[in-house]
Amino acid sequence: MQGTRTFQDKFFLVLKGLAMGAANKVPGVSGGVVAFVAGFYEEFIYSLKKVNKKAFALLINGRFKSFYYYINGRFLVLLFSGTVISYFSVSKVLDFLIKQYELFVWSVFFGMIIGSIYYIYREFDDWNYKTYLSLAIGILLGVSISFLNPAKENDNLWFVFFCGMISVSGMTLPGFSGSFILILLGNYVLLLVDSVNALYDTFKDIFMLDFSFVHNTERIDTLKILAVFTLGSLAGLVSLSHLLSYILKFYKSITLSAIIGFIVGSLGVVWPWKNTIYKLNENGSLLLDSRGEKIIENYQRYIPELTNETYIAIGYVFFGIAIVLALIWYGQKTRKIK
Repeated sequence: MQGTRTFQDKFFLVLKGLAMGAANKVPGVSGGVVAFVAGFYEEFIYSLKKVNKKAFALLINGRFKSFYYYINGRFLVLLFSGTVISYFSVSKVLDFLIKQYELFVWSVFFGMIIGSIYYIYREFDDWNYKTYLSLAIGILLGVSISFLNPAKENDNLWFVFFCGMISVSGMTLPGFSGSFILILLGNYVLLLVDSVNALYDTFKDIFMLDFSFVHNTERIDTLKILAVFTLGSLAGLVSLSHLLSYILKFYKSITLSAIIGFIVGSLGVVWPWKNTIYKLNENGSLLLDSRGEKIIENYQRYIPELTNETYIAIGYVFFGIAIVLALIWYGQKTRKIK
């Protein structure tokens, strides 16, 4: 798999990693959908599956080159390089855009997911009573998760490790938004905002030769939380990839129909027209967490009136669909060239 990649392939693989990282950061959007639509989902799962006992044996015995080739290292390094870059660049841009143009950003995401559903449905042709049943179950699960209420923040390290395992599922399960699950678990701000910002500030301090942060107890605790979260994410990636590889091998049609259903059911999460409901104290004032952030309780979705803003948002929905169709076109063109 590794030896046939051109410079263009490598460049676009990094871009796909950027897209996956950005998607994983946004509640309601799944990095797995990016992998599915861009045509590298099965190679991604296959490569992660290679992180097994044999891989660790090669690593322990110092056979680093063999280890690198065995796990399809070039593919994983390029992809995760894009993902890491995204967390410190694209993700920050997304955070800004969501704060300033929330309706339009969600409209683009909504359109992208509709485009993803179209793509997966078009590629799937094994409909029978089993796949229709799994489709219905997937829809029910997606809808159920969409309307759950968020829990309180919890910085217990065992719980943080569990959050890492669950949140990373968005990279391996198309339609399953890991960041939205973190909101439901109450740890989205802690793990995807505060921790990432703490790491960014630490790198900046080190670059400026300022090591005073080692005496900052809050910063060190946050970095410790990020380290545990990262370990949980790695454990989740490897374990889920083995499970998914087995399921896709023996139950591919049922799995794909369930994924289609799950993505359809999760459309409610990214419905653009919604108001954020924040938790209130008994006296009616906003309830804040330990960092002074407002605590999300739920989302109130509504049907918009036909205003100029609504028409612009609908235009962005079609723009999101167009992005996915362009990705499909590029993927098909690349496969024909090969």
